[in-house]
Amino acid sequence: MPCASALALLFLPNGPLSGRLRGEPPPQRGTPPAAASTTSAVTRKTTGIQRAPARTIKDPYSSFSAVAVDVARNEIILEDENLSQITVYDRLENTPPKAALSEPKRIIGGRNTKIQHNCDVYVDPETGDIYSINGDITQYLTVWTRDQKGNVPASRMLETPHRTYGIAADEGTQEMFITTQHPAAVLVWPKKAEGKDAPLRILEGDHTQLAESQGLALDTKNQLMYVSNKGAWAGLNNNVGWGRLYNPGSTTWNISQQTRVLDFVPGTGEYREPSITVYPLKAKGDVSPLRKIQGPQTRLNWPSEMGLDIDREELYVTNPVTNEILVFRSTDNGNVAPIRVLKGSKTFLNVPNGVFVDTKNNELLVANYGNHSATVYPRTASGDTAPIRTIRGAPANAQTPLFGNIGAITYDTKRSQLITFN
Repeated sequence: MPCASALALLFLPNGPLSGRLRGEPPPQRGTPPAAASTTSAVTRKTTGIQRAPARTIKDPYSSFSAVAVDVARNEIILEDENLSQITVYDRLENTPPKAALSEPKRIIGGRNTKIQHNCDVYVDPETGDIYSINGDITQYLTVWTRDQKGNVPASRMLETPHRTYGIAADEGTQEMFITTQHPAAVLVWPKKAEGKDAPLRILEGDHTQLAESQGLALDTKNQLMYVSNKGAWAGLNNNVGWGRLYNPGSTTWNISQQTRVLDFVPGTGEYREPSITVYPLKAKGDVSPLRKIQGPQTRLNWPSEMGLDIDREELYVTNPVTNEILVFRSTDNGNVAPIRVLKGSKTFLNVPNGVFVDTKNNELLVANYGNHSATVYPRTASGDTAPIRTIRGAPANAQTPLFGNIGAITYDTKRSQLITFN
């Protein structure tokens, strides 16, 4: 599941990956290699061999993990996590059925951008600046101005903890909120933060009930913060995570020392029920949630990113495992059913990971990681409703391997199948 990257499986031709020095005779079978010696006639050493793969399994097309709308400029911004780039389309783009795909108006991508595992996005409503979250593996946020495109450095970068996922901003206070999955936390910076700037405050600890936190939504009208939790959790020594590096009296912190933070208590790991937890907007430290949506009636299953309709008091939650968009009342609490669900074959939802509520144009937008598409619906769509527009980043029938952060691979000799762990 996202966050992912442009990952591929590479298969090398038969043969060793490292070898003898050219001209060195092979060792005799059954004879152990000679021990290294200063008097040895041949000095043994290892040399690397550059070799192209025999074949590659890789998705060559865009797969979208997050979506935002620049309503002032009528543009849709999509995080293309598979190809590690940001793509910008006209808001009314609608890929014709017979077209291979829709070409973006603008692409930001390439080695110089340092975009990788880009799993969430925020657009400044005034300037149009794009804030892009780099998730697992990388440890920084990138910010892009409206005139930037191509393989160029970001206009600004902020060093962040490992495993960041969600982002939101309070434009009134000019504060930026970012979630981390492990240790689960919400960190708040000034919106203009960069480099090694320290956060203003951190929400973390056992009482918060945060557990593999991902999505984030802010209600600035009622001063509330909503966080989605997938459920993986482990205790921390002294109940402190990122706070180990955080000194409220300092304006900077040494995030490069974050390996010391991952001081989980052995044997405490567990998987908790997925949830949505709600806090005061200014919450910090180890505080309990004001409310929590959790239980079998909620249908929550690895909830990811969220969108909030403040005017109608509705909370939209992506359910990527079951291909659903769940809508709750923003005042809900406990084991409650969604007020409506968008789900079905006509919806074209496939691993929906990102969601955006466009209140100006009365539309709902979804980034589908599973079928190279972003889909647009009426704001109150429910049931098996077809999208009113679709942006495809690949041919209609293109398959996706759904690679995530591949950690291992094995081969099933009985079934002649490759098994990967994401």
